[in-house]
Amino acid sequence: MALRTWACLCALTVSAPAFAGGGPLGIDHRLHYDNSGIWKRSNQQVLAYGTVVTIVGGAVLLGDDNKLGDTFWRTVDAVVVGSLASDVLKVSFQRKRPTDTNDPNKFFAGTKNKSFPSGEVTLISAAVTPFIVNYGGDHPLVYALALLPAYDAVARMKTRGHWQTDVLAGAAIGTGFGIWASHRKSPLILSFLPGGFQVGYIHHFD
Repeated sequence: MALRTWACLCALTVSAPAFAGGGPLGIDHRLHYDNSGIWKRSNQQVLAYGTVVTIVGGAVLLGDDNKLGDTFWRTVDAVVVGSLASDVLKVSFQRKRPTDTNDPNKFFAGTKNKSFPSGEVTLISAAVTPFIVNYGGDHPLVYALALLPAYDAVARMKTRGHWQTDVLAGAAIGTGFGIWASHRKSPLILSFLPGGFQVGYIHHFD
């Protein structure tokens, strides 16, 4: 699935034998710093903010009256719950970022340190997983959405925002909550909102 697809891509980048690994899995090391081209931090931010705007906009516009709208709302569930879980773990583990240290074992270093796990990779993995679950079987090209969290994972490491285990944990959390949201009987957050959101704003103007 999404995690398996892009983990292979990440492995091509993180498996550099010249670096001694550390961290909980013994694989964490700094990548060569690169904040240019496609890896530029501003591009990562465009992807993250664009993802949020897309899923919220799609959910509100389409409502829950069809499969696509329902998938958008499940994506909202996955992103919100996954991001909350990621934030709790960041505060709990207090890991230093690669920008601040070359030692990947610096956990519990103060609440300002929030490297583990990657919140952005969590967000994007959670956003694409419900679409892959609901549409991947019939439309294999949908699996290409897995390239988005893969790109973000590598980019976050190249700009030294995260270690390898940070992005892997973020992908696991996002994918896990994406699967959870996809298999719920109905979208969670939608159940707390007024009925107009179920109909969707597009249908209000039909």
